[in-house]
Amino acid sequence: MSALFPPLFPALAAPTDRPALRCGPDSLSYEELARAAGALAARLAGSRRVAVWAVPTARTAVAVVAALLAGVPAVPLNPRSGERELAHVLGDSAPDAVLAGPGDELPAALEALPRIDVGLDGPAGPGGSPPPAGVDPESTALVVYTSGTTGPPKGVLLSRRAVAASLDALAEAWSWTADDVLVHGLPLFHVHGLVLGVLGPLRRGGEVRHLGAFSAEGVARELGSGGTMLFGVPTMYHRLADALPHDPALTKAMAGARLLVSGSAALPVHDHERIAAATGRTVVERYGMSETLMNTSVRPGGPPRPGTVGTPLPGVEVRLVEEDGSVLGAFDGETVGEVQVRGPNLFSGYLNRPEATAEAFDGGAAGGWFRTGDMAVREGDGTIRLVGRKATDLIKSAGYKIGAGEIENALLDHPGVREAAVTGEPDPDLGERIVAWVVPADPVDPPADGELADHVARLLAPHKRPRTVRLLDALPRNDLGKVLKKRLPRE
Repeated sequence: MSALFPPLFPALAAPTDRPALRCGPDSLSYEELARAAGALAARLAGSRRVAVWAVPTARTAVAVVAALLAGVPAVPLNPRSGERELAHVLGDSAPDAVLAGPGDELPAALEALPRIDVGLDGPAGPGGSPPPAGVDPESTALVVYTSGTTGPPKGVLLSRRAVAASLDALAEAWSWTADDVLVHGLPLFHVHGLVLGVLGPLRRGGEVRHLGAFSAEGVARELGSGGTMLFGVPTMYHRLADALPHDPALTKAMAGARLLVSGSAALPVHDHERIAAATGRTVVERYGMSETLMNTSVRPGGPPRPGTVGTPLPGVEVRLVEEDGSVLGAFDGETVGEVQVRGPNLFSGYLNRPEATAEAFDGGAAGGWFRTGDMAVREGDGTIRLVGRKATDLIKSAGYKIGAGEIENALLDHPGVREAAVTGEPDPDLGERIVAWVVPADPVDPPADGELADHVARLLAPHKRPRTVRLLDALPRNDLGKVLKKRLPRE
């Protein structure tokens, strides 16, 4: 371990009047951010852990930066959490205080905690608060809670080493520099919106413009006035694809962007194609999760690869593993295995959960391979194509291992389908039958079951066709637009 860890934000060590952050009516230069965050960091010194009420405002960014400058782990809180989930996160992380904007209304669960109001002003004169002497690169920077889809949310311990390594790997892969201006409207309580979307630009010394709330108008305005990069999730890109034919300003703004990035879930191939046809720009997909930060990415400037998440980032190792633990050597685009990851981007463990930490790694947490639970195939050039989650998206039917993701893409290619999800259900003959959950483009005249089955069989293979089709008004989704398959109605 080195005696000193380089600062996460070099641009705050010698701040200038360059723009750093804009969110709604609030704008901060690096000098102003250094003063505001530095003053707050001084108040946080010596704290064990602090919670941050992570509403999409400039104050959330200041609060997290201040905690990192002070060497104090920050716990971003989802402002849309229910009472039970919020109580669990607070009981598990035991923060010393909660950081919030002066006007933020906090739920009753936070009333017992000391509150520290986050300001956007700091003392006059040079700002900044360097990391404390002797900071350990393995010390925790953030505690990010998982979505809790398989039980109570777990606190993912992200070290300063992991944050820096992942952001620097993305900078190398995307040629991300201080000249870039990032636009996004993602929530700020998770890895995509906070680590990539706020800490990423600040580590580079560039600018982040947060929309406050996502809108096509906001994207057009900010990309059209100097923005070079856009981060979003598939739901956002789907809405942009819908808007492009009727919005010349949006088309021009997206066409002028240097980089369009989608993540947190697979972007349907149909939306890739619509955006590319309208703007001439290819959306780049990357793959990561709370425990690993970023693992792979399609490289900008290369050939379009819709439906894939690219190749491993610098310093990251990725392998596919069979159910018996054997490593797959096939690069055939067909053989499905679980994704395992190793590298400096990995988390340190789950807070207060040593057993869960041990179970998550093949070979132990120290230098072992993290079991992601994601299933994928590997193309001949090493490109990774995700096919779904092991628990919900791997369907074993008639002796085949089938990924739900490719069937969903095929369904979305049908003009009568607006949204689609695919699951497996027990079947006495097949083992599992493929079930398609479809939101029709025209609820009055939905496509027939047989029409959709034939459509999938023609695009993929007969054994991948859905045996049952169920129509819905909408698919259940979380804040990032991911479909929550466990909340689909069961008959």
